[in-house]
Amino acid sequence: MTYTFDQADIVIDLAQQILRLPKHNKFYVISSGKNGIGEQENSGKTPRGWHQIAQKIGGEVEKNAVFVARQPTGEVYNQQLAQQFPQRDWILSRILWLDGLEDGFNRGDGCDTFKRYIYIHGTPDTEPMGIPMSHGCIRMKNQDVIELFELITAQALVYISEQALENE
Repeated sequence: MTYTFDQADIVIDLAQQILRLPKHNKFYVISSGKNGIGEQENSGKTPRGWHQIAQKIGGEVEKNAVFVARQPTGEVYNQQLAQQFPQRDWILSRILWLDGLEDGFNRGDGCDTFKRYIYIHGTPDTEPMGIPMSHGCIRMKNQDVIELFELITAQALVYISEQALENE
């Protein structure tokens, strides 16, 4: 299936590190993959192209709730927890699990966004935004990801662009 840009519910501009909601006239500063842009499995890179929200996880948990393997741990992120687990890649508050829609590009063997566990998720509010720092996911401030979670539905169309996009 072919999609057009005006169908996108979420547009992610990796060049400018911005997530836009065109239909809501909102944008958020994000952080994408520290290793750059790409679809290759085990690369730590953020995939491009057309995706959909496959699953929305965490609508019932509080802000800063900690997730491991998409399950809430019962922990709530704080500085003490951060010091106790300095190597943990914190996934907080909400998870929007992405599924690639382009066979052979971001869907299928060796490049599958869903099987790579690529999410839009919350991160500690102390983490910098606007610069690539993640392991391939799209990181957002917790309040921002909670708002996004409420505004969009499962199966929402997501376009991830390597090129800078014009402000609309």
